[in-house]
Amino acid sequence: MDTKQRFLEIYNSKITREGADKMLEYLENSDFFTAPASTRFHGSYPGGLAEHCVNVYECLKDYLSRPRTKEVYGMDFTDESVAIVALLHDVCKIGCYKTSTRNVKENGQWKEVPYFEFSDPMPYGHGEKSVYIINGYMRLKRDEAFAIRYHMGFSGTEDKNTIGTVMEKFPLALALSIADMESTYFLS
Repeated sequence: MDTKQRFLEIYNSKITREGADKMLEYLENSDFFTAPASTRFHGSYPGGLAEHCVNVYECLKDYLSRPRTKEVYGMDFTDESVAIVALLHDVCKIGCYKTSTRNVKENGQWKEVPYFEFSDPMPYGHGEKSVYIINGYMRLKRDEAFAIRYHMGFSGTEDKNTIGTVMEKFPLALALSIADMESTYFLS
C-alpha cells in the first residue's frame, strides 16, 4: 500500500468529525501528497510530507500504547484525536515547496541539480498556521489545537517556559512532539 492509500485508510476510518470530508477535499486538491516535508532534512523528496505524517501517526500510536503513558502519565486520547494531530500537524507546509535547480560541482564539473525551495505564501508561523487551516474545515478540540501548535516542542523558536507549561497542561502536545521527533530523526 502506498503512502497516500495508507493516509486515506487511517483518515477515513478514524476521523469522522463534522467537516472532515471538507478537510480531506482540501488536502486532495493541494500538493499535500506530492510535496516534500522539508527542503533538505527529513522527507526532502516528492511525497515526503504525507509519508512523514503517516510515520508520525504510527510513532504516536506506538508511544501512547505504552502502559506507562496510560497508567503513570494518564495519557488516554481517542483514536480520532490521535489521527487528527498526527496526520494534520504539518498542513502548514502545503503550497510552500517549489522545485528549482542549482549548480553543484561533482568530480570537478558543474552540474545543474534539482532541489526544493521553501516559499511560504501565508507566513503565519508553523504550528499556528496548521491550526488555522484545520479550523477552517473542522473544529479542533483544545488539546488537539495545542498539540498541533506546539508539536515542534523545544526545537521550536517559542519561549521554553511556555512550551513546558503547554506540555504539562496538554500532554497530547508532549506525545505529538515526541512522535514528530522520532519520525523526523529515524524514519523520514
